Amino acid sequence: MEKYDTIIIGAGTGGTMAAQTLANGGADVLLVDIKPKPSIGDKVCGDVVGEHHVTELKLGTPDNGAFEYKVKGIKIYSPDEETVFTAADKEFMGFMLDRTLFGQWLLGKALDAGAELMDSTMFMEPIMENGAVAGIVAKKGTEKVELRSKVVIDASGFHGVLRKKLPQMGFTQDIANEDVELCYREIRRVKKMPDDTNYCEIYLNQEKTPGGYTWIFPTSENRINVGLGVYMEGNFPSPKDLFFKHVASRPLFEGSETLKMGGGFDPTRRPLDQLVGDGVMLIGDAASLVNPIHGGGIGPSMKSGVFAGEAILDSLNTNDFTKAGLWSYAHHFMTNYGLKQASLDIFRRFLIATDNTDIDYGMKYGLLKEDDLMAAGYGEEFEINISDVASRVFRGIQRMGLLNNLRLTHSMMKQIKAHYLDYPETPEGFDAWRTKTVSIINEARSKLQGKPSA
Repeated sequence: MEKYDTIIIGAGTGGTMAAQTLANGGADVLLVDIKPKPSIGDKVCGDVVGEHHVTELKLGTPDNGAFEYKVKGIKIYSPDEETVFTAADKEFMGFMLDRTLFGQWLLGKALDAGAELMDSTMFMEPIMENGAVAGIVAKKGTEKVELRSKVVIDASGFHGVLRKKLPQMGFTQDIANEDVELCYREIRRVKKMPDDTNYCEIYLNQEKTPGGYTWIFPTSENRINVGLGVYMEGNFPSPKDLFFKHVASRPLFEGSETLKMGGGFDPTRRPLDQLVGDGVMLIGDAASLVNPIHGGGIGPSMKSGVFAGEAILDSLNTNDFTKAGLWSYAHHFMTNYGLKQASLDIFRRFLIATDNTDIDYGMKYGLLKEDDLMAAGYGEEFEINISDVASRVFRGIQRMGLLNNLRLTHSMMKQIKAHYLDYPETPEGFDAWRTKTVSIINEARSKLQGKPSA
């Protein structure tokens, strides 16, 4: 029977970064993925990674053409498309990816560091010993195999295949529909590219994309990554139907050729509150580590993989693979990047509660300013000084509800970031911390006209 220091379920961006970190630290690592090796990296997404993530993680530049070209920023369009905010700060610069080549590059770096790969292999169930995860049962072809390890990382994506098998450990089992966006995306080759291909474009419209947005991201060789997402609350519409009704009909796509199509789920919420248990960790989409506003998950997924790998290396030194022994990963992530996602979860509630008329008015007349959206994109609680408040009140006398929601959003973003900085350093304080977290989120949902839930 094979025995590893760490088994990682899923060879995506988070899993491969965790594997590389661990292997570089001398650990024995096995990546298990359901896809055959040549298909690893192929995924439905916006295919953009922020340059700041690449820099912070010291990734370097892929040598296989995975970076197709550099993006200077994002343009955000109001519902009537009369007002455009341009976000061109470092947080919004990035690279359009060939997603498969990028995934293959990250996988290659992990394997070069010494990690092993078991591809075309399906996770079946965890191996439990004395209440702790001690490995997995997997299926390769028709053969079942038992694989043992000191720690298992769930990097399996949105569906969290290991997480869902561990209800006794207190992990969140299912993500509420109101915290998920259902997306449909196509890669299309157009006859003529837009005049300016330096910016990714995002279109806000609560009627055409309720609770979500449309994206149009130019790439190379006359190709456009285009799609939309919708909030999965209530009787939500089909994103594919909305795509053909509102997006494919745009003049840009007249006579275009569809190269790829597909759909997927995006957990646009704060991180799951619990990220570790005895012998187990959650990273990437399996832990809901996605930007709640634009749905980008590549950067936080890679960060979580590195943080998890570093924590396991520390645990190998102490020989402690309990929840307490692995807890440093959760504390590190929550107090560094998790607080940003939690703050953006509050801002997401504000956007969901705001209709097209208010968004149009707010963007046009400066109730919702370009700097506000940029600050929110960083997960920062945009500051509103006294003179600014007076000015906005004067301009927004017909939109007091919008202005009040903006003020409340500012206050609650600040509150939840401070709360996440107090994420407990040990498991002992977790239950009280989580109770307060749920209270803050429910208050935001209620006051911002959302639907409370735990």
